[in-house]
Amino acid sequence: MSSSVSQHDQQPTTTPVGLIAFAWALVGVPLAYGLYNTVKAATALFG
Repeated sequence: MSSSVSQHDQQPTTTPVGLIAFAWALVGVPLAYGLYNTVKAATALFG
């Protein structure tokens, strides 16, 4: 038998909630800004 660790012996890892919120904000804020500007420009073109 080998001494490698099987997947069943590993403990699950957890990610801090603050890190998850920061990652969502890092992506979500520029995305929301871009969507806002797109809708504003489309309204000016077609409205």
